[in-house]
Amino acid sequence: MYSSVTNSVRVTVEPHYLEEESDPDQGRFFWAYAIEIGNEGPGSVQLLARHWRITDGNGHVEEVRGPGVVGEQPEIDPGNSFSYTSGCPLSTPSGIMVGSYQMVGADGEVFSVDIPAFSLDLPDARPVLN
Repeated sequence: MYSSVTNSVRVTVEPHYLEEESDPDQGRFFWAYAIEIGNEGPGSVQLLARHWRITDGNGHVEEVRGPGVVGEQPEIDPGNSFSYTSGCPLSTPSGIMVGSYQMVGADGEVFSVDIPAFSLDLPDARPVLN
């Protein structure tokens, strides 16, 4: 599990390799990752957009940007959290993801929240990141 706090917003990530969705002989490796976004601050926050930087085992980088997460732009009240699960296909058996969320506070201030870097590794592999 990976976790970080930025501007009183905690982001926790837990990746899982999905063997049933993967086909190593065809160069297809698939991971799911569960994310919890917790508001530890005094005011509500809303997630507006996401930015991912996905690096495969060969060093190829893909950037993904878009509004919200899983079709939602959740508002998170103080002391509450929002959780979702998404996935990432790679053509290599390992990789690294890192990113950020664009948020807006109750006061209208827009700010960035870090998504901690996390490794995508096969279950028997040595992790790239700890």
